[in-house]
Amino acid sequence: MENREHPIIENLKQQFLYYKQLGDQTFHQLEEKDLFWKFNSEFNSIAIIVNHIAGNMLSRWTDFLTTDGEKDWRNRDQEFEDVLKSKVEVMAYWEKGWECFLNALNQLNEDKDLNQIIYIRNQGHTVLEALQRQLAHYPYHIGQMVMIGKMIKNEEWKSLSIPKNESSSYNQEKFSKEKSKIHFTEEYINKKDHLE
Repeated sequence: MENREHPIIENLKQQFLYYKQLGDQTFHQLEEKDLFWKFNSEFNSIAIIVNHIAGNMLSRWTDFLTTDGEKDWRNRDQEFEDVLKSKVEVMAYWEKGWECFLNALNQLNEDKDLNQIIYIRNQGHTVLEALQRQLAHYPYHIGQMVMIGKMIKNEEWKSLSIPKNESSSYNQEKFSKEKSKIHFTEEYINKKDHLE
């Protein structure tokens, strides 16, 4: 639901949560071994992608208003190695990264924080620019996770958007309703996981 006091922050949060849900629904369809599957030696598995996303989140959003987003304790190169060994570890690290990021997002004051300058590798960004940067980065990798899931499951994959050949009926259902003002992600985020 849109918070009228903080529409920019709430809008961004809704979009991030939508992409998190795409990742969650991908995990839901896959077995443990699928998270470690690679197309070839240069390909990242879903587990490696999660290790990178969460590593990035923890570095970027820990004490983000007062310290550089590239922490000295981060080992980015190791994020692309087979560090996570089980589905439990993958899911726990995924949630840890998101918890850090969402806690940072929730503490922002729209009136005073969005134009504050923060640094990533000594390069200044406003907080809003840093959020927009990650809104491009995280969905890029989550899209890779979804693609890998589709490759593995093939015909058994359950679509996370409008299924093939169902655009017409989807549009018909949408246009049968009165016009309304809601965030485009709301119907996905607020409904129970349709894959269960």
